Amino acid sequence: MKTAITPTREQNFPEWYQQVIKHADLAESSPVRGCMVIKPWGYALWQNLQRQLDIKIEATGHENIYLPLFIPLSHMEKEAKHVEGFAKECAVVTHHRLEEMPDGHLKPAGELDEPLVIRPTSEAIIGEMFSKWVQSYRDLPILMNQWANIVRWEMRTRLFLRTTEFLWQEGHTAHACAQEAQEESLKMLEVYRWLAEEILAIPVIKGEKTKSETFPGADNTYTIEAMMQDGKALQAGTSHFLGQNFAKTFEIKYLDKDNKAHFAWTTSWGVSTRLIGALIMTHSDDDGLIIPPRIAHTHIVILPTVHKGDAENILAYCEKLAATLRTLKYHDQPIKVKIDTSDETTGTKAWHWVKKGVPVRIEVGPREVENNAVFVGYRHKPYKERTAVDQETFIDALTLQLDEMQNSIFERAKTFQTKNTITVDSQEAFYDFFKKQTGFVVAYFVEDEKIEKQLKDDLKVTTRCMPFAYKEKTGRCIFTGREDGKLTVFAKAY
Repeated sequence: MKTAITPTREQNFPEWYQQVIKHADLAESSPVRGCMVIKPWGYALWQNLQRQLDIKIEATGHENIYLPLFIPLSHMEKEAKHVEGFAKECAVVTHHRLEEMPDGHLKPAGELDEPLVIRPTSEAIIGEMFSKWVQSYRDLPILMNQWANIVRWEMRTRLFLRTTEFLWQEGHTAHACAQEAQEESLKMLEVYRWLAEEILAIPVIKGEKTKSETFPGADNTYTIEAMMQDGKALQAGTSHFLGQNFAKTFEIKYLDKDNKAHFAWTTSWGVSTRLIGALIMTHSDDDGLIIPPRIAHTHIVILPTVHKGDAENILAYCEKLAATLRTLKYHDQPIKVKIDTSDETTGTKAWHWVKKGVPVRIEVGPREVENNAVFVGYRHKPYKERTAVDQETFIDALTLQLDEMQNSIFERAKTFQTKNTITVDSQEAFYDFFKKQTGFVVAYFVEDEKIEKQLKDDLKVTTRCMPFAYKEKTGRCIFTGREDGKLTVFAKAY
């Protein structure tokens, strides 16, 4: 019976990642290069994430809309920096129908008057709409959000982390003043921090991107950065203060109380299905996927150990137990329970669900029925660490146990991040670290695009963010010697 994932994380992290996805049956590649089919187990994770984040976004006053998939090329051209940032990733539609050839093959026929870009993001189209919707100060603020698919023609793809088409959430807002728009950007970044840390159990660093890493067309980009188990960084969510750049481009103007015209201030912010990739790479082990309870769509799997003559009693016991568990709630959601009645051995079934990351496994055989007990294993603990517990005691402690599990998974990831983060005070120490290993390096740095390019060329290292926690600190830049450097996090990244 195959148990552990092969290869291990230490042997080959990229291949281990793919094997975790395969054994958990989360997704697979599609016939279209770089695209993925998200399978039910993986899509349920996304839906649970979407549901919880959507409630949070709605609570901040935003309304959901839907914007077109196609953007006229002329709209993209209006914002020069925006176009420059996305031009190499755009997929473009130039024809509107197919025509059958004499040999039976099809070819594009009707050429469009204007090419259409398949959205890489929606700032260009929302700018056009905001210009129609905003006339007076009474129309502001506009707080919009959409759940959609995005297409970016990536050269190197990896399931969930970087695909040609992916799912995401993107917010777009317009405001009467800069301060309100800035506050909006930071408010939504905190929502993303909540999602990452409190739901996905992924510790993150909140901060601001350097200018060279800022979203095309934005004044400021704010980010949450997470560390994966190979020591690389993953940008888990971003929020952008767009200033008046898009407002001026798309003529988003309003009249104030004195009937004077002003350009609005806008923001945008988003997270995507790469968060599923982040969850996999942050928590999973060599036995497969680990799902934190607050994002799990199945909290408990019950595995009947059926013997001849005992089947009816054991299955009845399991059904009654499942019914009782389903009356419980965990963080305002019903506990979700599955009974695996397949004819595989208990061991085979158990490993199947271990690889899929279900938080709690319950094995029930004649002994458990006789003693009104359960034989319990928790996914964040070693497979063999299972215990027999009185059923009533187990039920009474379940929600507390799930929270303990959630906190334990988070603290384990936090400890890993802390252990693999160092502070350096010289360029020599910086280069020495990244030539030998991965992790986060914190150092004083004065923004310089030439230096950032050199670090990419030499070490494949990028600036991740200037953490808010160190915002007031300045010191000697390890590259230039200037004394006005800001503490900055550097890492190799996905």
